[in-house]
Amino acid sequence: QVHLVESGGGLVQTGGSLRLSCAVSGRTFSSYAMGWFRQAPGKERDFVAHINWYGVGTYAASVEGRFTISRDNAKNTVYLQMNSLKPEDTAVYYCAASEGISGSRWTLYDYWGQGTQVTVSS
Repeated sequence: QVHLVESGGGLVQTGGSLRLSCAVSGRTFSSYAMGWFRQAPGKERDFVAHINWYGVGTYAASVEGRFTISRDNAKNTVYLQMNSLKPEDTAVYYCAASEGISGSRWTLYDYWGQGTQVTVSS
């Protein structure tokens, strides 16, 4: 069994920052490519960022320059540092683990967390 548990969501004002964490258990964390996705009410699940085994991150255009994805293999945790937050960043944020490659398509991922709510007030 592989478990992903997100934390760090909350309510923040426009321009503020949050750091999301995703703790992974069940297998060797370093073997997973990891991704972050988000879903706003009434909308589809959207790609936010992914990071490969070597620690190289890739971002959606909407968050490039504001968000940073990172991983700590010693702690079995992936992070999403979110700066300069905007109301349109409001969503439930999900982390996901892939036994293969990482990418922007949610179908690449094998395991998902339960999500954490991020709300940005204007």
